[in-house]
Amino acid sequence: MKIKKSQNESQLIIALEGRLDTLTAPQLEAELNASLDEIAELVFDFKDLEYISSAGLRVLLSAHKAMAKKGSMKVTNVREEVMEVFELTGFSDILTIE
Repeated sequence: MKIKKSQNESQLIIALEGRLDTLTAPQLEAELNASLDEIAELVFDFKDLEYISSAGLRVLLSAHKAMAKKGSMKVTNVREEVMEVFELTGFSDILTIE
């Protein structure tokens, strides 16, 4: 999985490419832990994310909880395969998806 970050003042955009699974979720979690201190708006761009596992969902839920205390989080450009996982797990009701 590749992680591309871009920051504009208090907005952080994280674009993921590949698979967010048991092997790559710790990488994203570490990246988020190092990056969220001054962030008020977190945006995930999933245009190139092909797959998400329960480990990836856990990282998203953790980020969602952290951002709910200090700002907002949204997920954009979700592919059909990933959207199916969000719908089956109820994450489509929890996350802001555009």
